[in-house]
Amino acid sequence: MESTKQKSYALPIAMMFALFFMIAFVTGLQNPMGIIVKEQFQVPNWMSQLGNFANFIAYACMGIPAGIMLQRIGYKKTALTAIVVGFVGVGISFLSGQVESFTVYLIGAFVSGFSMCMLNAVVNPMLNTLGGGGNRGNQLVQFGGSCNSIGATIVPVLVGYLMGDVYSASISKANPALFLAMGIFALAFIVLSFVKIPEPHLVTAKKEKEKHSPFSFRHFVLGTLAIFFYVGVEVGIANFANLFMTQSVDKGGLAIDTTVAGTIAGTYWFLMLIGRLTGASLGAKFSSKSMLTFVSSLGILLILLAIFLPLSTTVNMPVFKSDISFGLAEVPIGIMLMILCGLCTSVMWGNIFNLAVEGLGKYTAAASGIFMVMVCGGGVLPLIQGAVADGFGYLASFWVIIVALAYILYYAQVGSRNVNKDIPVE
Repeated sequence: MESTKQKSYALPIAMMFALFFMIAFVTGLQNPMGIIVKEQFQVPNWMSQLGNFANFIAYACMGIPAGIMLQRIGYKKTALTAIVVGFVGVGISFLSGQVESFTVYLIGAFVSGFSMCMLNAVVNPMLNTLGGGGNRGNQLVQFGGSCNSIGATIVPVLVGYLMGDVYSASISKANPALFLAMGIFALAFIVLSFVKIPEPHLVTAKKEKEKHSPFSFRHFVLGTLAIFFYVGVEVGIANFANLFMTQSVDKGGLAIDTTVAGTIAGTYWFLMLIGRLTGASLGAKFSSKSMLTFVSSLGILLILLAIFLPLSTTVNMPVFKSDISFGLAEVPIGIMLMILCGLCTSVMWGNIFNLAVEGLGKYTAAASGIFMVMVCGGGVLPLIQGAVADGFGYLASFWVIIVALAYILYYAQVGSRNVNKDIPVE
C-alpha cells in the first residue's frame, strides 16, 4: 500500500471530515423541511415526510450499486461522483423553492439520497485508508463520526432560525443552508480532484460465485430488519418531536417557536454524539447484546413515559431563541424524554451491525452493502408514523416507535443468535 502520511493527505482527510458533516447535514435537512412543506403546501403529516422518504428510499436503490462502484472505480471516482450528485440534489431543492413545487422538492430529496448513500459507502473506508489503517485509521473514522453528529445537531437549529414564523414558512427561507451545502460540495470536489488517493480494494478479476450468501444466516436476515427499524426510530423521534412542537394547538401541536423547537431537536442529535463517545469508551466492557438490550429497553420506557405523562408537567431546557440569545425554554416533560432517546439510538447501529455480521467471515463485505440498503427504513417508518399522527395525534404516533424498539429488543435477546454455524465462512 502507498504511504498514507498525515501530512500528505491532510487536505483530503479534511474533505472527508467535511463530507461526514454533509451526510448528516443534507439528510437532516428533511427534518425541518418537513415542517416547511407542511405549511407551504398545506399537506397532511404523512405527506410532510415524503421528502424524508424520498431521501432514504434512495438507499434501497443505490446501496448495493454503491458497493459495486467502490470496487470497480475506486474511492476517488466514487466520492467525486457522489459529490456531483449531491450538489445537483441540493440544487434541485433550491430550485423547488423558486418554482414553489412540491414535486420538484421531492425529486431534490431523492437525488440527494443517492449522493448520501454513495458517500456513506465511501467515506468510512477512505478515511481508514488515508490514515494507513490500524489505530490511526480507526481514529480518523471516529472523528469523522463526530463531525457527522455535529452536522445533525446544527441543521435543525439553523433552519429553525431561518424559518422564522412557521405559518409563513417557505423552502426559499432555507436557501442559506442550501448554499452552504453546495459550497462545501464544490470545495470538496475541487480538492479531491487534484489529490492522489490510494486504491487498495479495486477489483481487477471476477470472483467465483459463492454457494452461500449473507442471507444464508438467519441472524443476519433478522439483523437487517433490526437496522431497518432502527433508522426509522432514529429519524422518526426527532422529526415528529419537531413537528409536534411547532404545530399550532388547533392542529394538535404545542405552538413552540421554530428556533426553540429546532434547538431542542438539535439536542437529540447532540446527545447522539455524547452517546457515541460514551458507547465507544464502554464497548470493551459490555457485549453488543447487553448494550442493545439496555438501550432498547430504556428507549421503550422513555417513549412510554412521554406518551402518558401529562403535557401540563413541564421542565426547562437550554435553547437558542429567535433573537439568537441563549436561555431556558419551558416544555412538556414528554418532549425532554423523547430527546433523551438520542442517548439510546446513538449506539444501536454499531451493536446491531456487530451482532448481525458475527460469524459471517468472508460474507461480511457483502453484508455491509445490504445493510446500506436497509437504511431506507428511515424513510418508510416516518411515513407510517405520519399517517398515524394524522389519524390519532402526534403522541399516538409514537406507538410506531415503541413497536420498532420492541423488535430491536427481541433481536438483541433472541434473533441475534447464530444458528447457522455449519456454513463455511473461510
